[in-house]
Amino acid sequence: MQRPGAMQSHFNALTDALDGWRQPGEDFTVWFDGEDSDFVRFNKGRVRQPGTVWQRTLSLRWIAGRRHASVELDLTGDLDADRGRLQTALGDLRERLPHLPEDPHLLWCQDGEDVQLVAPSALPSAADAVGQIVESAGDADLVGIYAAGSQAVGLATSRGQRCWDEAHTFNFDWCLYARGDKAVKSTYAGETWSPDELAARMSRARAQLDVLGRPVKTLSPGSYRAYLSPAAVAEIFDLFRRGGFSLKSTRTRVTPLLRMHTEGLRFDPRVRLWEDTVGAPAPAFQSDGFRKPDRVPLITDGALDELLVNPRSAQEYGVPTNGAMSWEGPEALSMAGGTLDEADVISRLGTGLYISNLWYLNFSDCTAGRFTGMTRFATCWVEDGEVVAPLGVMRFDETIFRLFGEALEDLTRVPELQLSSSTYFRRSLDSSQVPGALVREMAFTL
Repeated sequence: MQRPGAMQSHFNALTDALDGWRQPGEDFTVWFDGEDSDFVRFNKGRVRQPGTVWQRTLSLRWIAGRRHASVELDLTGDLDADRGRLQTALGDLRERLPHLPEDPHLLWCQDGEDVQLVAPSALPSAADAVGQIVESAGDADLVGIYAAGSQAVGLATSRGQRCWDEAHTFNFDWCLYARGDKAVKSTYAGETWSPDELAARMSRARAQLDVLGRPVKTLSPGSYRAYLSPAAVAEIFDLFRRGGFSLKSTRTRVTPLLRMHTEGLRFDPRVRLWEDTVGAPAPAFQSDGFRKPDRVPLITDGALDELLVNPRSAQEYGVPTNGAMSWEGPEALSMAGGTLDEADVISRLGTGLYISNLWYLNFSDCTAGRFTGMTRFATCWVEDGEVVAPLGVMRFDETIFRLFGEALEDLTRVPELQLSSSTYFRRSLDSSQVPGALVREMAFTL
């Protein structure tokens, strides 16, 4: 581990070197990703694999007019070694540039503002967190992974812009295993760790585990009243956030929300979604140097509002950019809550399915907003306001317009934070803050 501030100092030193090597007519943007993360895997309530990940990545784009070339380097942390490797990479980029065509859609911020956001860490030591998890698990068959630590993102340009965002987060993703394919999946994630909150979530999971010991109930295909937990709602919008709010996807007519554009379909007026950058782990700036707005309204009172526009799309379609990353999806998706108290969910559901988690989600007809998937883990049958039995795995096939339109009955009052558990290449900074949803009916096909 490096001392606090070492990642930023290393990045600044490499940026200063690039400034010194730049020749007239040349520009650059440089993007930094770094993390110091602890990972601990659990099985049967005990530690099975502890480890630490230390990684730094630098993405350099060298620009001459409308020509540009890029390279990504894994850094060693040794300044002299990294400076030498960076200088060698720069020589390769300079050789390539004259042979590349001009890019008509190149757009980068040449007069951007500096951003400095360094949150203080409120994380426990890995040893303390692990000790509390093991104690809380007791004799339960707990399997899962705890990931926590510092993550930093930096941006610099040849025009003097310097941006830095450093966050300290944890994500404990675990199951209490019952038998067969039955388990209770839970998550606890955020920036401030609380032993009391961990204990409360573990207690709720144990209560659900007792239900899974009962005989399994099998339902025939059909439409049933259902409650979707915040985790299940987050799974649905994770599918639609890729392409659903993208200008490029909309203009090329491949967005899964196409019918909202072509037929004027709307969600229930209580559905309000926005990209909420303030307070989220994701950075407040993007790799071309543009600052993100504090909030971008995506769905307002059930109707489409703004789309996310990255700089390339802005240049191609002649509209302003709003600081979206290249994939034009929300990195900090927030959804407004409703009027349903968490304590009243079971009684309001009455008779139907309580769905804790969904998985294997995919589109069955993308441009119609139709998608399919399966129930997972603790999905239970509720009868007359009482949880009576676990359910076997079921497949659903629905449209997002019906589920969050005519079928939506209410949303839980307090949205719940869901941090992405993805660790491909590095720990993800994406997040969702969404409520649970009570729906009058949901179509199950198997």
